[in-house]
Formats: sequence, C-alpha cells, structure tokens
Amino acid sequence: MLSEETRTIIKSTAPVLEEHGVVITTRFYSRMFEEHPELLNIFNHANQAQGRQQTALAKTVYAAAVHIDNLEEIMPAVVQIAHKHVSLGVKPEHYPIVGAHLLLAMKEVLGDAATDEIIQAWSDAYGVIADTFISVERSMYQSTAKQENGWNYFKDFVVARKVKESDVITSFYLKPADGSNVPTYIPGQYISVRVSIPGDPYTLIRQYSLSQASTPDEFRISVKREADNDPNGVVSIHLHEKVNEGDRLEVSAPAGVFVLDASKTSPVAFLSGGVGITPMMSMFETVATSTPERPTAFLHGARNRSQHAFDEDVRSLVEKMENASYKTVYSDEENGFITRDMLEQYVDPQGEAYVCGPVPFMVAMIRELRNIGMDDSRIHYEFFGPAMEIPNN
Repeated sequence: MLSEETRTIIKSTAPVLEEHGVVITTRFYSRMFEEHPELLNIFNHANQAQGRQQTALAKTVYAAAVHIDNLEEIMPAVVQIAHKHVSLGVKPEHYPIVGAHLLLAMKEVLGDAATDEIIQAWSDAYGVIADTFISVERSMYQSTAKQENGWNYFKDFVVARKVKESDVITSFYLKPADGSNVPTYIPGQYISVRVSIPGDPYTLIRQYSLSQASTPDEFRISVKREADNDPNGVVSIHLHEKVNEGDRLEVSAPAGVFVLDASKTSPVAFLSGGVGITPMMSMFETVATSTPERPTAFLHGARNRSQHAFDEDVRSLVEKMENASYKTVYSDEENGFITRDMLEQYVDPQGEAYVCGPVPFMVAMIRELRNIGMDDSRIHYEFFGPAMEIPNN
C-alpha cells in the first residue's frame, strides 16, 4: 500500500506528466535500449520509430498518476496490456529494468523539478504497479500452461497451408510442429508470430488475430501485405514472400480481451473495415455454427472487390443462419462507406456490436453507433495502439 503522502506527490505530478510524458518515455526507451539491446527482440521496432509505443506508455503513466488513489480504475487497461505482454513473452525480471530507466528518464527530462521526494514517490508507485502486472501475467501464464495443449512463450508451428484470400490478404494455416493439437481459444483472440529476417540482428514479433472459429488441430491467421515503404510491413512482407507451406514459425498461445461473448443470444452486429475482418471471421463463424438462430448483421467495408477477403465464406454461412444479413461496401465506388442510415437499417441498438478496422473507420463506426442510440456497454472494440478518444458527434 502507498502512503497518503506518496499518493499526494504522485497526483501532483499528473499535469507535468500530461505535458512532458512523451518526452520522458522517448528518453526512457532510448536509455533502456542502449543498455539492454536484447529487449529489442521483444519490442515492436516500427511502433518505436513512429512514436506509438512512447505515446502509449506516456498515457499509461499519466493514467496511473490520475488514478493513484484507486488503481482499480485502470485494471481493464492493465489486463489488456498484460495480455499483450504475455503474448510477447515479457518476464518478471524485465520490470526492474523498465523501472530503473523510467525513473532516470524522469530525472533527466524534468531536471531539478524532479526532486528526490518525487523520484522516491514514483519509485514506490512503480513497485506497486509492476507487482500488479507481474501478478496478473503470472496468473495468465499459469492458466495458459495448464490448459489442454497449452504452453508458455513460443512454440514451433508448421505452415500446413497458405491460401490467398484477396489481392492483399493471405491466410496461413498453422499446426504444431510436434504433432500435438492446439488449445481452445475465445473468438477474437490473437497469437504472436516471431520471425528472424536475414540482415536484422533482432527477432521481430507481430500479433495476428485468429481468423476462424476454434478448431482442435490448427490456427489460422490472415495477414495483409503492407506496402513496401510501411515500417509496419516488414513482417507481413516476409510472410507473404518468403514463408511457404512446410516452413516453421514461432507462435505464442492465444491471448487478447477483444472477444465474443458467445453466451448471449441478443442481436449482434459485426462491423469491419479492411483486414479488420479477421477477428470478425472467428466471431461470426462461431455464432453461425453454435447459435445460428441469433439475429446477426455483418457489415464490411473494403477498398474494392479485389481486396475483399472471405466474401464467399460469409455468404455461405449467412445462408445457413435463420436471421442473418450481410452488406458490403467499397470505398473506391460512389457512396462506398458504411453510413448512419445503413447502421439504422441493419443494427439493433439493444443488441451488441463488435467493431474492428483502421482507426478512422473505428472512430466513425463507434460514433455513429452511439448516434443511433447504442449504449457504450454494448459496443466492443480495441485500438491496437495508443488509446483513442471517440468524439460523440
């Protein structure tokens, strides 16, 4: 437990962290990687280069300062981050390294304003927060290891099949190299894929949604090939161009909190844009096969027909359901976007909605779902990056 004095000091630093947080976290990562370059095997280099990781950490530190009197307020964020940490293989021994360099970065950036009392208060607070992460992640690791066919960290898988789904999306069917089965996962979860690329001294890790309903013997991920000049495209290009059937990939166990509540039978809508269709396929296929009577709407937007993956798969499942509708739009065509009128036609505001796609798409969909009367508790989404504020209008 933190003393009242410590909590008062932490709260007093919130305005400074709001203003200088990104500068502090940028210096933090620079310092840490200088002394511990091995951690570059875990962190996303592209997010580092684009400043996304620095922004995300700055927001987390600021939120901790604001809610230091009641850290339960940030537990949903802690759990979401912990899922990512577990999928990356973060270990308890990493936390003291992070804490030491974060405090040094605070002192360096803030100078004399970072008094000994402030640094000590943040040291105490970081200890409590780190212990929370370690405890949550330990529980996740234990649960994963105990699950039938479960494992911790990374395991070798073989690419059993490689299937082109559209001009930009290719599916990889992955089976354990040791001949075992895979654990059951919740629709919407993701796995991490770790690769070594010739010429890069560090391993690269990316998360990919599992794009089919849980099956006992394989995972499927469906990967969009990013543009050659996109820093985030290094791994996707490698998978598309260099990884073939029979090759091996290192894979983590399923994780993630953006998941379908399959126990509900109320109307449900899936809204996806581009490659955001991948977790929706897992969710939609689960609904179609386990509760085909559930009122269901699937709205998808792509750039054009040639980039639209899984169209035939969705249509085939819709035909077998009792009360399902399916609508696609293409942004290269006139009026090719999902509109408020379209949502009013297809989405029941008293049901549930799952949203995934590019950030502008998600912002627009969440705003319009609110505008048609859907309560926030019924709108499910996850931004895979820094937290976003969704305007109401």
